[in-house]
Formats: sequence, structure tokens, C-alpha cells
Amino acid sequence: MDRLGTVPPADTAVLSDAAEIKQLHSLFESDVYNLNNRTLYFPIRHHSPACAHHLLRVIEDYKPEMILIEGPESGNSLISVLTNEATVPPVSLYYTYEDEHGREACYYPMLRYSPEYVALKEAKRRDIPASFMDLDYRHVSRRTDSPANPAQTEQQDASFQDETLLASSDFINRLCEKTNCRSFDELWEKVFEIGGLEKSAYAFVQDVFTYCTLSRMCYTPERLIASGDLLREAHMKKRIREAGEKHERVLVITGGFHTYGLLQENVYEAEQEVHLQEAASEMQQQMYPMVYTFAEADRLNGYASGMPYVFFYDQIWGELLRSSGSAYRLTTLNVLSRLMRKLREHEEHVSTSDAIEAYSMIQGLAQLRGKQGGGVYELMDAALSSFVKGELTLATDKPLQELQLLLTGDGIGSVAPNAFHIPIVEDFKTRCTEFKLQIRTTGQHKKVLDLYAKPEHRLLSQLFQCIAYLVPEFAKRQAGPDWIAQRDMNLVRETWEYMYSSRIEARLIENSLYGGTLAAAATRKMEEQMQDIPNHHSGDLAQLMLHALLMGLQETAMQLYAKVRAALRTDGHFLSLCSSLTILNRIHQHRRLLGLSDDPHLPELVSEAYNNAVDKLLQLSRTNADEHDGIIQGLKLLAMLAESSEEQFQDTTFRNQLNELLRDPKLLAQLEGVCIAIASGLGDRSRDEIAERARGYIHGTPEQMRQTALFLQGVFTVARDAFLYEDQLLSELNGLIEQLSYDDFISMIPELRLAFTYFTPMETGLIAERVAKLHQVEPDEMSTPALDEQLLMQFRTQDEALRKEFAAWKLI
Repeated sequence: MDRLGTVPPADTAVLSDAAEIKQLHSLFESDVYNLNNRTLYFPIRHHSPACAHHLLRVIEDYKPEMILIEGPESGNSLISVLTNEATVPPVSLYYTYEDEHGREACYYPMLRYSPEYVALKEAKRRDIPASFMDLDYRHVSRRTDSPANPAQTEQQDASFQDETLLASSDFINRLCEKTNCRSFDELWEKVFEIGGLEKSAYAFVQDVFTYCTLSRMCYTPERLIASGDLLREAHMKKRIREAGEKHERVLVITGGFHTYGLLQENVYEAEQEVHLQEAASEMQQQMYPMVYTFAEADRLNGYASGMPYVFFYDQIWGELLRSSGSAYRLTTLNVLSRLMRKLREHEEHVSTSDAIEAYSMIQGLAQLRGKQGGGVYELMDAALSSFVKGELTLATDKPLQELQLLLTGDGIGSVAPNAFHIPIVEDFKTRCTEFKLQIRTTGQHKKVLDLYAKPEHRLLSQLFQCIAYLVPEFAKRQAGPDWIAQRDMNLVRETWEYMYSSRIEARLIENSLYGGTLAAAATRKMEEQMQDIPNHHSGDLAQLMLHALLMGLQETAMQLYAKVRAALRTDGHFLSLCSSLTILNRIHQHRRLLGLSDDPHLPELVSEAYNNAVDKLLQLSRTNADEHDGIIQGLKLLAMLAESSEEQFQDTTFRNQLNELLRDPKLLAQLEGVCIAIASGLGDRSRDEIAERARGYIHGTPEQMRQTALFLQGVFTVARDAFLYEDQLLSELNGLIEQLSYDDFISMIPELRLAFTYFTPMETGLIAERVAKLHQVEPDEMSTPALDEQLLMQFRTQDEALRKEFAAWKLI
């Protein structure tokens, strides 16, 4: 029988019922915090310096023989790594598993002031056992798909210490309103982080237990079942009983939300083992120690538990370890000094008097709000008032931006060498160290690489390409040639921006299944990707080969040679063959940069792609309109190669096929324009034929006439000079426009405008001069701006009104 029943969410008496509070205090004295009990419970908020501070006092007073900690049991084998002197927080346990439903993962981070980490270190110092006692994430993740746990349902990698229920309870929301606190975090700092330092350990723990229990009572049992909390608590109770059978004094450290649940009967205790056995069947799981960062541990950046402003509270913890009685005063002063230096580095106009005013305001706000000292929220309010000049806008909020960065910090942890190290992670760190990449701090870093002049820059570019292939979040190319998208190929420098975080390390761990080094993993992953590409898709295989060369995987690229060659012989699609030809020709042109300068097979592959594409030219009369842009680019590429001086492109097959295609009456207008322009440029057809074919559209059937603009688009794509310097085509187009009806002209305007977008502004000016001469007007008249459409409509309305008035008076 529960000592205190669950209060329904709608029962607002939970804030003021003295009898219930008294029952809670009685339960606390007897079962939670009694130094004479065999089991002592210490409720915490994750990553709370005040909780860690009082925890050290409690360990000293209680002198436990065993410490149990809320944390995944699979992490017990890694405790020796976490407590190693060479491990420097922030660090995290990274847990991932895969079953028939898919893959999921979560983090269990620790800061140096996390109560769980402090307990582990203190247990090692005292030479007593410490152990995690909670379920692994996989046992509850499939049961947390309700709104009760959004952090685990909206993102793939979740936090095991989710505090959503605690921070968003009705009790906490109403308490924030009554105390004029803007958030749960501000309330917590006021009551516990600042106010709690003045209290005894007993009073502090009692307050944490009371607040967290009252928050828990705002939820129904069904909600706690859905969130997985009851299942976890049932398992932790079992571990507590087992520890009590072996040790006389057991200290239990859990999130305050769970402490009350550990003292009650639990509907899951009977079925727990069955559930765990079922969940563990056909399961692949792994857990690793890894680095973590201040930014990722900040609640404001999406982390589901703990407190925001990690660097600020890390400084608080440092002062508490020095037994400072003025931890908050010294820390706010330190952060203010740092902020002043940062702002002056960015040439912001802040004075020493501004800083003095801000510090004075911190103390005044703390006194006004009933705090023993100013905390992070007083610091932010003081910075807003003292450093932001005038109204807060995007142009004036630099002080607040810099303060936010300072409060979060850019620290990153390190993990002691251990048997659990992942080879690919070590290879990544070694390679980054070789190229002097910054992975010891968070934040964006930039590298500008001169690809053609410096061999070491080419090697670094290959490393960036390889890592980006495996872990796209690490680095992004901001400028330079884009080989895959075929843009900016005239550029010789690359600009990369990169940023390291624990998420990068997690993604590397996931890729460890492919290999122990970056190169091996990329090769294996590319081999799998290769298997998914149909054998006749030569363009996709050629692009994969290019990608392998960009990553410096020459051996993998050589393996793709045979596949690309076989695909070229079975690929019957013109666009795919042109895509292959484009990529292979680019590889051939830049073979020195890609490490293929002595490869004799590459020219043969380019020639085969060219010949196969030429053989498919006669298919173009049966293509869809949405393929025309790609077809036009393919035709232009074939024409360019046919005009080149290279021997393998000198046969007449392309010209013959092109002429055969021009005799096909089913060839669409736009492609006909491209083909006749190419044939004219190669000298196989006269320029007059372009005008003749245009005349055929202009004076043909109504349907043919409407295709005129499409024909011109094709011509202008390849041969703008046919219109710029020859009068015949201009005269024919002018005659077409003169004979069009108003409705036909309006319907043709979009396509005609699109056709003339191929001309530069200067060329458009030359055309205007020739049109002016054709109509015997001054060229300036052609550039006269047209009347505004609204003005034309206004004149038309006035004209109609005048006509009606004149008709009424019989004047017309």
C-alpha cells in the first residue's frame, strides 16, 4: 500500500495541502534520508553542481560500502575508463543497438560536476564499489513513443537522462508563476543552486525530494507506464535489494523524479524478467566511452536533461571545490571580464563603467529577487541593460550573442586510452593531427586549399572528401570546384569548414562496421553502394568512380573500371551515356590532380563512352520534353569532342548520325534547333538552312507556328551568332510577330522570352539596334521603357468612360 497516493493532474491542492507535505516529510525521514538505514537515497537533478556539492558531504557522513547510480548497466565495464585520471570530462557513454525494428542510439554524458561522475570518482578514491543499476536504453525506447517523451521520439540519438516530465509538470509551471521565474531552470537555480548552498545536506536533499515528488504526482500511472519510468524503477529496485543483501550501507543516487517510485510497489516487478529476456533476443548492442562537448551538454541546444549554460556552472563547481563561499560572485565577475575582452576584440563600444554598472546590477537584481547572490539569469539581464545600447535588434544584440557563447563554452573532453577504443576513431584523430585540424575545441574552423600548387593540400582535400562521405556533419565544402554537381570547375582553390563534436565520433563508431580506418571504411561502404546500382547504369557507376578518386581511393576506382566498361556496353539510355562521358572526360582532363596521369586505360574508356552515346542519337526523336535539358547538354558535349583535335573523336559517325537525325520528321522543335545549329557549326549545313527551317515553322500550320519559339531556343543554345549577325532569321521572326493575333502573341510570349535569355545584355542591345534599323526608327526608341500596366489599365478605363459619355450626348 502506498504511503502517499498519486494526485490527479487536475488536483490543484498539490501546491498547498499541508497534510500531504507532512506525509512526504515523514516518508523522507524514515525511508529516504536516514543515516542509520541500510539504504540511503540521494535524489538529484542531472548535472547539478549543488547536488554534487552536497553529495560529497553525504558520502562523508554516511560512509557507504556500495554506491548505486542511475545509469545503463552495460556501462559498468567502462567505469574504470570513466574514473581514470587521463579521462577529462565532458565525456559520454554512447549506446547503440539494432533489432528487427531498426537502429537507435543514446548518450549518457557526464560533466565534471555531474553528481553521477562525482560519485564514481569518490567511490574510486575510497576504494568502494560503484555500479550503474538502470536498464539499458533499448528496454524502454520502444515503449516511449507517446508525447510524454518527445526527446526520444523526434531525434534518432536521445539522452538517457531525459527530464522532460520533471521540467514540464503542472506543479513546476504553477510554481514558476508564483515565484515570477521565467523557466524551470531559473526556478531551480534560485531555490537549489544558489539557495541550496546555504542549507545543510539534510535540508537540501529534503527539498529536492519534495519538489521532484510533487512534480511526479502530476502524472497518472498510465503516463509513467508510457514513458517507461515504471519499468526502469522496477529494475532499479531489484538491483537495490541485491546490493542490500551484500552490503550494510548502500547509497542510491537517482534522478529526483524516480526516488519516490523506488519506495512504492511497482506493477512491472513481476513481469520484469520476462520483458528483459524478450527485449534481449535477437539484439545487437554496443557501448563505448567517447568525448563530449559543452555545447552538446547544454539544454538550450536540444539536450534533454541537465542544466543550460555549461561553462558557467563548470566555473561554479571549480569555485565550490576551492571551498569558496562566494562562488557565484566570483564566477559572474569572471564571466563579465571575459565578455568585456570579447566585445572589445570585436570592436564593440563598451566601457569599464558599463561593466561596473552590470556587476552592480547583478547584485541589485539578486537582492530584489530574494536570492543570496546573482546567478546566470541576473548576469544576462544585467548584460542586456548595460551593454545593449538602445533597442534590442539584430544589429545591437552582439553582447548577448557573445555572452551566450561564453556561458555555454567550447570545451571538449578526452577519454583515457582503453581496450574499448575504436580503430576508425583513432585513425580519424591521427589523420586530423597530421594535418593540424582543430579537434580539441568546438566551433567552426576553416581551411583554404590550393589544389594544384600544393600536394599536401590535395591530400587534405582527399581526407575531407573521405570523412564527409562517411560523416557528412564534420566538414562541408563552401567554395571551389564541385566535381559531383559539375559546377565551378574553373576554380583552383577549395574552402572547407569543419567542426568536431561527440556526434562526429558517434557517427565514426557507426561506420566502424565497415573498417578500422577511414580509407577501409569508405572503400567497404562504396562497395556496398556499388552493389545497389544496376549494371546498366553507367552514369551512376562513373560518378562513384569519380567520388572514389576524390577521396584518394585509387584502388577502389580501378575496381570500378571494369564495371563502368561493362555498363557502357549494356546502357541503352542516351542521357546516362552522356553523364558517363561527361564524368570520364573530366577525370581524363584532370587526371594529374586525381593521381591517374599514367593510366593507359582511361582514354579507351572515354572513347567507348563517346561512341556508345553517338550510336544512340537516333533515339532522340522519341524522348520526353522533361529530358530535353539533359539531352541538349549531351549534344553540346558530343559536338565539342567532335571538334577537338583528339584522334579518338575524329571519325565521321557523329556527323552522320546528326544529319540522319535532322531528316527525321518526328524530331521535336527544340532538339531540331540544337541539331541544325551544331551541324552548321561543324560545317555540314549552311547557315541559311537555320533560317529556312525557322521559316517552315513560322509559315506552317498553327501548331507548327506555335513551335517557333522552341526551335529558336534550341538554336540560341548553341549558335547565338546565327541571330546576332545575319538578317534573314531576324526578318523572318519580325514577320511572324507582325502577323500574330493578339491572343497568339500573348500565348507565345513566355517561350520567346525564354529563348532570348540566352543573350547577354550587350548582345540584346545589338539586336535592338538591328530591329530599330528594320523599322526605320532611332535605336534609342527601342530602349524606351514600356508604359506601366496599371497606367495602361487606368487609361483604358478613362477611354471607355469618355466613349460612353460622348455616345450619351450623341457626339459620336
